[in-house]
Amino acid sequence: MRLLFLGDIVGRTGRNAVIERLPGLIDRYKLDFVVINGENAAGGFGITEEIVRDVLDAGADVITTGNHAFDQREALVFAERQPQFLRPVNYPLGTPGRGANLFVARNGARVLVVNAMGRIYMDALDDPFAVIDREVSACPLGEQADAIVIDFHAEATSEKQAIGHHLDGRVTLVVGTHTHVPTSDCRVLPGGTAYQSDAGMCGDYDSVLGMEKEEPVRRFLTKVPSGRFQPSGGPATLCGLAVEVDDTTGLARAVSPLAIGGVLEERLPTFWG
Repeated sequence: MRLLFLGDIVGRTGRNAVIERLPGLIDRYKLDFVVINGENAAGGFGITEEIVRDVLDAGADVITTGNHAFDQREALVFAERQPQFLRPVNYPLGTPGRGANLFVARNGARVLVVNAMGRIYMDALDDPFAVIDREVSACPLGEQADAIVIDFHAEATSEKQAIGHHLDGRVTLVVGTHTHVPTSDCRVLPGGTAYQSDAGMCGDYDSVLGMEKEEPVRRFLTKVPSGRFQPSGGPATLCGLAVEVDDTTGLARAVSPLAIGGVLEERLPTFWG
């Protein structure tokens, strides 16, 4: 099974790059399943239902989110009717939508996707370790699920690494999102779980986390806001990671960072040719 995960979509340039390039990637690499974090796709803050449809139509199987899941108020409504749209599973009881769901890949495999949020330097939510354990125990790898993907939307790399090791051998992939900067620790953990602390973003890297540089720099210099953050409109880089999944065990055979377009050095999964 061939799995692709793409980091947070930021603004118009990021979502246009995803919509334009994803169909070709699916065709070129014969991808079976695609997960994309889309929480910054609408002007850098949240996501609309129209964008959800456009990204799904481009070939994404699941759209995950994080702390900006409901920045666009309409998400409070469409979250209930869009099973392929996930918000963090450890949000309080009664939050609209779902944080985990079982999907069927193009090759017929059953893929559990869990979207959770960290608590260090983030909102005070339910314990992500306990909540993810509950979801994985209810749909174990090799029994109800042929693959399990965890999008852990968190600030602290320590928390991300801890949850990766905690789940090692029980899930296919643990990948961090939220910080918009791809980390260099993409690897298969000892128990067979693919891991990366942060997948990066799909957006313009000639920016500050996908936003036009001037306002963030000014705020660091003066501590005084003088305008809104605006998504940077330069050429976008698609960043994420590719995972080759063992169809027998559901664990990772190989994992590779991916970067296409924009200002970053291109990186492609060599094990797919």
